[in-house]
Amino acid sequence: MSRDYVLHTLQKSSCHQVDYASELNEQQYAAVTSGDGDALVIAGAGAGKTRTLIYRVAWLLEEGVPPEAILLLTFTNKAAREMMDRVRQLTGGDWGRLWGGTFHSIGRRILIPYAERLGFKSNFLILDRPDSKELLAACIKDAKIETKGKQFPKPDVLLEMFSSALNLSVSLENLIEDRYSTFCEKTDQIRQVYDSYTQRKLEQNKMDFDDLLTLPVRLFKENPDILEVYQNRFRYILVDEYQDTNQLQNELVEMLSAQHGNLMVVGDDAQSIYSWRGACFKNILEFTDRHPQAVKYLIEKNYRSTSPILETAHASIANNIHQYPKTLQAVRTSDTMPALVSCSNGYTQAEFIAQRVTELHAAGTPLHKMAVLYRAHHHAMELQMELRKCGIPFIITSGIRFFEQAHIKDITSFLRIAYSPADEVAFKRLVLKLPAVGPAAADKLWKLFAGSEWPESLTAGFERCTPKVPAKAKEGWEEFFKTMKSIDPVEHSLSVAEMIRKCLEGCAEDWMRAEYDNADIRLDDVGQLSVYSEKFESLADFLSDMALQTNMDGETANLTNTEQEDALNLSTIHQAKGLEYDVVFVIMLCEGMFPSYRSIENPDSLEEERRLFYVALTRAKDELYLVWPKLRNAMGQFERQLPSRFIKEIQSENLLEEWNLIPPHERIPTDEDEEDEDDFSEDENYSQEEDAPF
Repeated sequence: MSRDYVLHTLQKSSCHQVDYASELNEQQYAAVTSGDGDALVIAGAGAGKTRTLIYRVAWLLEEGVPPEAILLLTFTNKAAREMMDRVRQLTGGDWGRLWGGTFHSIGRRILIPYAERLGFKSNFLILDRPDSKELLAACIKDAKIETKGKQFPKPDVLLEMFSSALNLSVSLENLIEDRYSTFCEKTDQIRQVYDSYTQRKLEQNKMDFDDLLTLPVRLFKENPDILEVYQNRFRYILVDEYQDTNQLQNELVEMLSAQHGNLMVVGDDAQSIYSWRGACFKNILEFTDRHPQAVKYLIEKNYRSTSPILETAHASIANNIHQYPKTLQAVRTSDTMPALVSCSNGYTQAEFIAQRVTELHAAGTPLHKMAVLYRAHHHAMELQMELRKCGIPFIITSGIRFFEQAHIKDITSFLRIAYSPADEVAFKRLVLKLPAVGPAAADKLWKLFAGSEWPESLTAGFERCTPKVPAKAKEGWEEFFKTMKSIDPVEHSLSVAEMIRKCLEGCAEDWMRAEYDNADIRLDDVGQLSVYSEKFESLADFLSDMALQTNMDGETANLTNTEQEDALNLSTIHQAKGLEYDVVFVIMLCEGMFPSYRSIENPDSLEEERRLFYVALTRAKDELYLVWPKLRNAMGQFERQLPSRFIKEIQSENLLEEWNLIPPHERIPTDEDEEDEDDFSEDENYSQEEDAPF
């Protein structure tokens, strides 16, 4: 009798005995107590997916499966810790030999004893993001890559390129052509940097996060004997949030589970919303094609949302063709229907939300149990201002506030120099973006630029600097000079919005694409900043307001956790996945905004947008408000908007209570007045301009 078996038997005898039949519903119980073989568990929103997974692990342990024979894979360290803690609490045992963690942490554990097979040593180090950026910068410098003309992508952008190519299982060259066409002419140099970066990691015995996925797969392909070791070890493999796996992660799982065929994957195809970061929807959709003997379990009893909210969510997702059909069954009933709220414009939308939040809070709903969800950051810009004006505390859980974002500060730096050439901070912020310009060179250029008393034409300052600009920065400097000259108040009389557009037409857009990995989204933000600027009569007023907004953002960001507990949540829907709130507002539900205009012509993208909408709806427990403005300020002109097609789909089911908050004298024709309004693609009043928000 083996020592491990004796230890496991002793541990098992001291464990709590779980009454699975009474603690689980029938659907959960069936999945948890299933026998050997592959299994696909489709657990709808709020249906106890994590609970099912944890009880499955506990059940296997109680059935005598040694803990070291179980592998539990998930996506975040927090989720992994919580799952392992809950298994211990449920069973009363300490299962240190059970492997549970993120794909990356498990990849590291696999590599440690066999790193030498790949040319590394077992004590390899993991590069964090700053370390990776520093190593890439060194590769670029040593390669002496020509960065004149269009700027060479910054390390952040390069890392995103490399990671996307690996996780999407496409060549670097194809990825650049498809997603980073701005840098097509730099493809050979980018490949050179990638090869150098890969070699340096090997020489320095370092791996980055992507290596923790790619190298285990390579290890197994090149060393079948090592794969067999891990296949023999892991008799039962469980994967959480399977709909979010990419091709590499799925390949790793398939390799490890091939021998015993006891792979249980748990997820919800209706919540697959991360294709942009490599998640492969077909992994879950085609699981039974790859595993024809797999048993499929549906867990549909929802403990979160009321029946009217679930009926609304189901009516929406039912329009997707590619899915596992399911009907969530609400445990909680209610007479409160979701509300469809029509507003005049973005500002009246913000006023409605602030007023309704105040009413709900006065009636007893804590602010932290309410959330405003949106498709993109800039959709909430007017709302942030209105909440601040009304004194309603809020937290942006999906990132820093609009006016604090780096790309917004970049654009305002151009304007600050135009308004006050004596602005050293703004000048250096932009000059440091030029190739071969470091802090010392930036300081020298600043002293030349500020060599005379202002006011004088910006041209004079730039001309003083030009002879001293480093050779590698000459072309970039000329573009910077040309851009600043185009917005010089001494030479031109422009509105703030016109100045912003001139900056983008000059060097600003190219700089953003070189520096930021999600440049398109950031450019949309700048477009919304241009709209916001239309309300100001002068550049001075605009810059003063920006400074005040930033200072107030900083004050709110410094709140303690205790103070933040009762603050309204503002979040992108992607960041809100997995969370729940008593009250949810989904805003800017206009065609071209949600769904985004980029997704409308692509059926697969449109279905993912609808899944994103489904995720937003199913965050709500008690009350749900779907809000859209009939007019939108686009570059200084109010343009008529159409409600999102997702709203139209739900309206046809009579599931919404409609609140029309538009005064009669402001109302525009309805569907009854214009028969062609239902045809989004042919409505001549709808503009899918290229700079529409993402």
